[in-house]
Amino acid sequence: MDFATIGGMFAGFALIITAMILGGGVGQFGDTQSALIVVGGAIATTLMRFSLKGVGSALILGSKMAFAGKDIQPRAMLDEITELSEIMRKNGPLGLEEVKIEDDFLKKGVQYIADGYEDDVIRENLERERDQNLTRLAEGQRFYKALTDSAPAFGMIGTLVGLVAMLGNMEDPSKIGPSMAVALLTTLYGAVIANVICQPVADKLDAKFIVEEVNQSMIIDGVIQIRNNASPDLIKEALAAYLPYAMRTGLTDDASDEAAA
Repeated sequence: MDFATIGGMFAGFALIITAMILGGGVGQFGDTQSALIVVGGAIATTLMRFSLKGVGSALILGSKMAFAGKDIQPRAMLDEITELSEIMRKNGPLGLEEVKIEDDFLKKGVQYIADGYEDDVIRENLERERDQNLTRLAEGQRFYKALTDSAPAFGMIGTLVGLVAMLGNMEDPSKIGPSMAVALLTTLYGAVIANVICQPVADKLDAKFIVEEVNQSMIIDGVIQIRNNASPDLIKEALAAYLPYAMRTGLTDDASDEAAA
């Protein structure tokens, strides 16, 4: 569970609702016509950019990765790969079958080793799956980005609709208020949907894309080296290139200490 995404979104809505209550009550900020224009319009134009199947998979994957995806950092992944290499050297490929691995991609690579697949077959299969995973993740990010663009645009369209309705009924004061409400609330709804929901989720998926690309590329190289029975120190040195400089602190020293021991 990604508590940063959930907590940030909850805090954003809580602050907005609190401001509404202090301003006289939440009820006055509800308007069916405004919601139809913004929500309906944003969804309709987003559907035009994707296939129906693509919308479903993008929504499910995007929500899963943004709200429930496990955030495994590259340094933690490197340490796990190093531990697996030690098990490989001590117990051989069959020893890997007894290890509990949470990451599905790494688990699949280790299973390939245990099943005795050759290097080129392992690399080809894992690279294909990595590319497919990243494509789906990018599609989810593109979906939420499309909603981010559409919601404020339809907020502006609703504002124009409300203003036209207001100007067309200037002789009837009872219709000026509702028309002005539509004009203002559509802008509010568009801004909230874009900035409290869709844009943060799109940015979260973009960050997840980078982390997943690094992790899965590291896993592919690590699995191949485990398959070739490389030493843990050599694997750690080779995979350190995937880490940001700040994450490499102490990595070389750890490898040197292990070698000396």
